Amino acid sequence: MNKQKQISMYPAVAVIIFDNQKRILLQKRADVGLWSIPAGHVQPGETVEQAAIREVYQDTGLHIEPQKLIGIYSDPESQTFEYPDGRLVQFVTSYFQAEIIGGTTATKNKEMVELEYFAPNRLPHDLLPMHPRWLVDAFSEQREAFIR
Repeated sequence: MNKQKQISMYPAVAVIIFDNQKRILLQKRADVGLWSIPAGHVQPGETVEQAAIREVYQDTGLHIEPQKLIGIYSDPESQTFEYPDGRLVQFVTSYFQAEIIGGTTATKNKEMVELEYFAPNRLPHDLLPMHPRWLVDAFSEQREAFIR
């Protein structure tokens, strides 16, 4: 008998942070060993904006101010992730652009191995799979948020 895996669905946030050279802040995650932008789950009782601020601080030690909602991403093709323990999760992700307003990376989370800025054309090969348009959308001049 072929059993189909149970897929859970969670609200999530992801945050892109550029430096003054338009390089992207990425973190290497200890749980999956891949690079990603700061991201995480929305907890009960908080807004997506509060979750974005909390997740970036927990992961990096940096305080941010969200500047723009880039988009909402829910496409199962790109938003379903299988964890090393076999759990399948589809995320509905609110994707923000933010600016650093304080903090220090000295207080980074143990779930993060490294934190580094990368040029958009020199992203690491071991990047967490994200929506195919995440970077294009972040550089877009479109004022309205994308729905993908």
